[in-house]
Parts: sequence; structure tokens; C-alpha cells
Amino acid sequence: MNWNLHHSKAEELASQAELARRLGDTSRAAELYRLAAGEETLALTELDPAKVKTLGITTVSAASLWFKAGEHRRAEQVACQWLASDVLPSFAIDQLQAVLQAVWNERTFREAGIEFARGEILVRVAGGDVVYGGAPLDLIHLKVDEVRGLFYRTIELLLNRPLRRHGAPSADIQEQFRPWLLQAPAGSYQFAVRVQKPTQLSMFPQAGPEIEKVSEKVLQIAEATSQELPQMLETSVPDAGYRDVFLRLIRNLAPTGKTFKTLELKPTFETKARPVLLTPISRQNVNDTLRSRKKAVDTSSGLREEQVTGVLRALHLDRDWIEIVTPEPASEHIQIHQTGDVIDDIVGPLVNRRVVVDVAVQPDGKRLFRDVQSDE
Repeated sequence: MNWNLHHSKAEELASQAELARRLGDTSRAAELYRLAAGEETLALTELDPAKVKTLGITTVSAASLWFKAGEHRRAEQVACQWLASDVLPSFAIDQLQAVLQAVWNERTFREAGIEFARGEILVRVAGGDVVYGGAPLDLIHLKVDEVRGLFYRTIELLLNRPLRRHGAPSADIQEQFRPWLLQAPAGSYQFAVRVQKPTQLSMFPQAGPEIEKVSEKVLQIAEATSQELPQMLETSVPDAGYRDVFLRLIRNLAPTGKTFKTLELKPTFETKARPVLLTPISRQNVNDTLRSRKKAVDTSSGLREEQVTGVLRALHLDRDWIEIVTPEPASEHIQIHQTGDVIDDIVGPLVNRRVVVDVAVQPDGKRLFRDVQSDE
């Protein structure tokens, strides 16, 4: 057999494994992944080393398939062997390092008795002030908060919880479905996110199958939102209230272009999966969608639209106001009223950060809240 036959067989077995996984037959999926990994490893022995790109793709595929099969030692061996060969293209080196990091993480978690739901998302920010392996702390802190909010909202959606307008996720959600931030190999700054499985699954009898879909659902929603695919978004998120929240969460994740240029969401081990790339254009597209859904300002009553830019210094959502401090030298404290149903996990991460607030201004100068987003 030649490379093409082994590789084709590996792809066929991997597709069957994915189907078994989706149907909940994890033992069958693991066996099929193991067979696929064996075929891909054989394919490597038949490959001309001069075909560098194909070599990189096949090597990453073999290591990833061993990992999916639960054969972590074999995944580690393949990754280390080919990383030491000094013949791989840069993309393969980066992806094999990610496999190694995941193997080491799994080993540590297993020893600690921690179990995670299927799927891991790599979050990568690049451009602007971000450099290889490093980024401004305040930027990463903001993005981590926003990604955490995105995961919790997705968990609540999958568990059919009523839309949460105010406050943090319920105590049982926070205690039993904890998103974890995992170390990722150095790159244009990146981190990985996974969701811990409930330690008391009996409290959530319907949660078992649903929690396995969290990472997949996050990517599905992000793609539908960023690519302006309204039908896909409505299918993924049938509830209109939830859709509005996800639009704002994805909008705030996307860069303005001032501090960084792109944010990428990608499943770590799906080598053929297309990443979701958020850019300043993505932010503008979501803003356009949100504006089209807003009720128009009634200018006949003397209202006019305005944007207020400054630092979100204070808020009291129970009393229906937020306060913005405009830039110096003409620094001014501006209170904005009627925040209404502004969502805590959208506005919360923005406290003490530069924001842009859309308002409607009454004839007496009182400003009424319409929308808020980061200005970084």
C-alpha cells in the first residue's frame, strides 16, 4: 500500500469515529480513532520526505488521531519523533506542540481526578500590540472574561435555562460546569479553554449529552454571528433573547483594530476544521445587525442619537444607570439612564475600560442608554 491508500483509509475511519462520537458511542469512537491513527502512522512510512507540506499534515493528523483514541503515549511519541526531525514546516511544528501540551495537560488532570467535556477551543489574538508569546495583561484579562461569559451562556442555552438578564450564572452552574483556562504553546498570544464535567452529574440528569456539545456549540454560534449567517444563527439559537446576547458577546470579542487585529477561535485537534476569525470588519458587521434590530429613536419627540466615549467608571444596574468619564483635558462625568435589560456579563468586563455608548439624548440633556461596547 502507498501513502494515498493508508491516508484515505485513515480519513474514512476518522469520519466513522466522529459519527460514533456524535451518537454517543464513545468506546466505538475510540476504537475507530485508534485504527485511523494506525493507518495514518503507516502512511508516514510511505511518504516521500521531500513533500514537506504533506508530511506536516500527515504527522499532525497521526498525533491528533492517537490523542483522540486516548492513546496519549503514542501521540507523544509521534509528536516528539517528528519535532526532533527538523524537517517539518512551521504550521506542523506549532500544531504538534499543541498536541504535546494537551497530552501533558491530560496526564496532570487524570492524576488529579479531573474530567472534562469533549472539545477544546484555542483562542488566539494577534496583531497590534500583541507579539509572539506575549500580550498586554489588561487585554488578555478582558478577553478571558468575555470568553468565560460566552461559555457560560452556551451552557445555560444547552441546559434550557431561562435567559439570565442580571447577575452571575446560578451557583449550581458555576460549581458544576467550570470553564478552565489551559496553557497553550507559545504563538501569537493564545490560550485554550475547556469545560469541566459536573462532579455531581445526578443533579443534572439531562446534562450528560448536552455538556459534551459546549465547545462545538460555541464555535457554531461564533461562526454564524461573524459570517452574517442569520438562518444558521436562528437554528443554533432559537430564542431571540439569547440570540441578542450572543450577538453582543461576539461583537465585544472582536477587535476594534486599535490594540490588536484578529481573534481566532479554533478547535485544537480538528486539523481540517475551519477556524472562526474575528476582525474589525466582523465587529462592524455585528454592529450593523444590532442596529437593524434596534427600535429607531423617535426624533419627533425631540430625541437625538449620540455616542459617548470614555471610561466606564461606575454602574448601578438595579438603579438603572451607568457613569462614563470622558477623556482629559475636558474630563466630564456623564450619567446614562434607563439601562434596562443591559446584560451583566456584557457590561461587567467593561468596568474601568474605554467604551463607546450609544445613547438617545432628551431635550433636557438627559441621556438614555441604547448600547455599549469596548473601545479597545
